Amino acid sequence: MALAVPAPAVPAEPVAQTRPARRASRSLFRIGRRGGAGHAAEVLRSPLLRSHRIAVIGLNGGSGKTTTTLALGAVLARERADRVVAVDASPDSGALGRRVRRQSGATVLDLVAALPRLRTYMDIRAFTSQTPSGLEVVPHDPDPADPRALGEQEYRQVVEVLAGQYPLVLTDSGTGMPHDVLCAVLDVSDQLVVAATPGEDGMSGAGLLFDRLAALGHEEKAGEAVTVISGVRSSSGRPDLAAEAVARLRQRCRAVVTVPYDHRLARGGEFDPESLRGRTRDAYHELATLVARNFPHD
Repeated sequence: MALAVPAPAVPAEPVAQTRPARRASRSLFRIGRRGGAGHAAEVLRSPLLRSHRIAVIGLNGGSGKTTTTLALGAVLARERADRVVAVDASPDSGALGRRVRRQSGATVLDLVAALPRLRTYMDIRAFTSQTPSGLEVVPHDPDPADPRALGEQEYRQVVEVLAGQYPLVLTDSGTGMPHDVLCAVLDVSDQLVVAATPGEDGMSGAGLLFDRLAALGHEEKAGEAVTVISGVRSSSGRPDLAAEAVARLRQRCRAVVTVPYDHRLARGGEFDPESLRGRTRDAYHELATLVARNFPHD
């Protein structure tokens, strides 16, 4: 049933360019590490035979969910020939829309209201903002006076419509999501990325999140998840992260990626992959390659 909400103001003319031109000189994100560049590129660029849905989740605020969503989406959009979109499923005002340069004032709630009349990619494109990497973003930063909310059914409908036009759909899952919306995010996802911070609270929070996933019946998805520990500082060239804590997480999921501390990420604001340090880009490329290993191939 269509919601009785006025359609949002959209650009008078749709954006004709669906993907930005790729740089011929170099890839923004390095293709693999020494000795494995060719194989990493092959894995990352393997064709998708159906839409794949990735949910980035975390137990605590500040765990790096939004940054991880943007970085992962940027690598996938830059290195593949597919359309990639990220949707903000935060219960209130999410950060996703504040980390990119907006091309539209529309939000995911406006997209929900327009669902009955969306037929083509260009219909949806009027509700997204496209980053230089090619990643598109559907933000969620509603007016506090807006009575609408992103509920379970609305989220399912949005992802279903996006999956019809985008081979890769990422969800930035906000902290404090209602139980039914969280269950919907987990149900429709094909793969999970767990975001955590390196401190004691962050690492224990990641462990609690895996406990919760098991309690909700998603132990198998949890076992295939990739955990991203962001903002890892190093001393004397060695990561300042307890090896035993990482080992415990590796027993709960498929892989753990550590993203080094980068002051360009720590300061927040608009996400700019080009400004990141080489080791930071390498870490996000490793994450994207690990995610791509679980893409469906049949």
